[in-house]
Amino acid sequence: MNNQVKILNGDCGEILRDFKSNTVDLIVTSPPYADRRKNTYGGIHPNKYVDWFIPKSKELLRVLKPTGTFILNIKEKAENGERHTYVIELILALRKQGWLWTEEFIWYKKNSYPGKWPNRFRDSWERLLQFNKSRKFNMYQEEVMKPVGDWANGRLKNLSETDKRRDNAKNGSGFGKNISNWLNRDKVYPNNVLHFATVCYNKDHSAAFPEELPEWFIKLFTKPGDLVLDPFMGSGTTVLVAQKMNRKSIGIDILKEYCDKVLKQIDEMPHTLFKDKTDHEIQTEHNYTIRREEYRKFPSATI
Repeated sequence: MNNQVKILNGDCGEILRDFKSNTVDLIVTSPPYADRRKNTYGGIHPNKYVDWFIPKSKELLRVLKPTGTFILNIKEKAENGERHTYVIELILALRKQGWLWTEEFIWYKKNSYPGKWPNRFRDSWERLLQFNKSRKFNMYQEEVMKPVGDWANGRLKNLSETDKRRDNAKNGSGFGKNISNWLNRDKVYPNNVLHFATVCYNKDHSAAFPEELPEWFIKLFTKPGDLVLDPFMGSGTTVLVAQKMNRKSIGIDILKEYCDKVLKQIDEMPHTLFKDKTDHEIQTEHNYTIRREEYRKFPSATI
């Protein structure tokens, strides 16, 4: 498996223009939230957020394969005592742009910080919005199945006659269940609430998400050898996890210092990740681009 990576420094909206259309299998990213990360990314006013993001998502739409998926991690902010609507406005704008808003996952932060606020409780979740170009996209649900749980031990021990046939809901919804279908199963499909702890150790980035988050979506929507893109790379969690999972990856960030740090982490990865390659080939592949003008050497943007 030739798992390869490119790290590119610059504005993703500009860099993506050089990419070929329909080449990326999965986009997993968390852009700067409105009025956040002012010391690093400058901050984007919530009223201007949609206008800032839409030109970038236009290029994301173009480079994503028809069978690919776009996962957007984002969260509304509170302003003047109420939640701002910029995320809702962004969803509507993305739909007008041609994206299908297929699903919404919730990232429940198991270790969110405690606190006290006069008019709300602590934030313990964030949105993970799923967008697609078409209604038929690659999805490998078996890869994210989880253990059935201890509840099955007692519930399935003594099944009634009702449990052994489809029991339709009494409210007339058309939904029903057959409890006996769970017999002899050790794994089940998950729901759309993901329980991951936040990153508590220093990754030299103010908003790094846990490795488990991109790993889960990479399992669900890609196979080894597929191409994963993070246009707002930050600390590089997505591309580093993609490397470990034998996927190709491209990371883009407007700050050169983050690009340098991610490259350093890749260089320190065990060479076993690049099996079937000579030392010369490994060194050549690690000679990635940093300056925007150097990216012109790779107009196809394919690995």
